[in-house]
Amino acid sequence: MGLTYKDAGVDIEAGEEAVDKLKDDVADTFTSEVLTGLGSFGALFAPDFGDYNEPVLVSGTDGVGTKLKLAFMTGQHNTVGIDLVAMSVNDILAQGARPLFFLDYLATGKLKPDSVAEVVKGITAGCKEAGCALIGGETAEMPDFYDSGEYDLAGFVVGMVDKDKIITGANIAAGDKVIGLASNGIHSNGYTLARKVFFDVAGYDVEDQIEGLETTLGEELLKPTRIYVQPVLEILEQYQVNGIAHITGGGLIENLPRILPDDLQAVIDQTSWPTQTIFNLMQDIGDIAEREMYRTFNMGVGMTLVVPAAEAADVVKQANELGEKAYVIGEVQESAIDNGKLTIDN
Repeated sequence: MGLTYKDAGVDIEAGEEAVDKLKDDVADTFTSEVLTGLGSFGALFAPDFGDYNEPVLVSGTDGVGTKLKLAFMTGQHNTVGIDLVAMSVNDILAQGARPLFFLDYLATGKLKPDSVAEVVKGITAGCKEAGCALIGGETAEMPDFYDSGEYDLAGFVVGMVDKDKIITGANIAAGDKVIGLASNGIHSNGYTLARKVFFDVAGYDVEDQIEGLETTLGEELLKPTRIYVQPVLEILEQYQVNGIAHITGGGLIENLPRILPDDLQAVIDQTSWPTQTIFNLMQDIGDIAEREMYRTFNMGVGMTLVVPAAEAADVVKQANELGEKAYVIGEVQESAIDNGKLTIDN
C-alpha cells in the first residue's frame, strides 16, 4: 500500500471529526451579515452600513501566550478560546470599533478532536459575548513541531467604526478623569513570570488551594480575560470618551501613556481600586518590585477610559449597572516631559 499521510503523522479523518464536533457551535455565532457556511475556501461577510456615515474597518490580531501552558497542565481547554477573542476585540475596542467577525488559527502536533472542540467552544463563547461572528479559521496538524498534547493559538478580528467617532486620544485634556474597569485576574499577559513564581519558586501545583484564593491555583490562573465590548459600546453611545487603553502586556505603565498627547501625563492613585489577591501573592512570593508588577501585569485593571471630569461619576455608575466594576483611578495632568507618561501614587 505504501506510506500514507497518517503514517507520517497527519490524520485527515481526525481533522474532519474535529470540524464535525464544532460546526454547530461556530454556526451559532453567525449573524445575518455572514454569507457563507463553515468549510468554504473563503468566508464572505456583508456588513450592514445602515448606522454608519463613513465606515472605517479596524483590524487586530493576537494570541494567548504561555497561558496555554496552564491549559496543558490542567487539561482544561474551554477557556483559552475566550482569551483569544478577548485579546483582539478589546484592542480594536480601544479605537471605538464594534467587532464584526473573527478568525482563528490552531496548530498542534497531533490533532485531538475533543480538545480542539473544547478550544473552539471557548472561541465561540467569546465571539457571542463580543457580538461578532466566527466566520473561518485553520487547524494545522504539524507532527514533531509541538510537544505531545500542546498547541498554539492565534486570532484575527475585523471591526468597524464611523470615521468621525474613531477614538485616538487626541482629545484628551488636562483635568480628564481616568476610569478603570476591573480585570478578571491576570488575563493573558505575564504568564511566563507568573508560572515561574508559582511553580518554580513556590513549588505549587495547579491543584493546590492557596489561602486567599477562592479556587485552586490552576482555576485562578485560567480565569478568562474579560471582554469589555458590549458595556463600553453602550457607554460610547451616551458619553464623551476621549481615550481608551486596553491594559495588556506592559501593564498600566506602558499602555495608558500610549493614548496620551505628548504634553500630558496620567496620575494614578493605586489605592483607588481593590487589590486582587493573585497579584499580592505573586509579588510576595517572587519578591517582585512594585514597578515590575505594574509594567508586567494589569494589577486588577483590564481597561481604562479617559473621560471629562464632569461625566466621570455618571460613566462609573453606568459601567457598574452594565455589570462592570468601575473606579475613578486617576486624572490627566500637564506634563513637563514631552513624551506623555504615567505616575502611580500610593
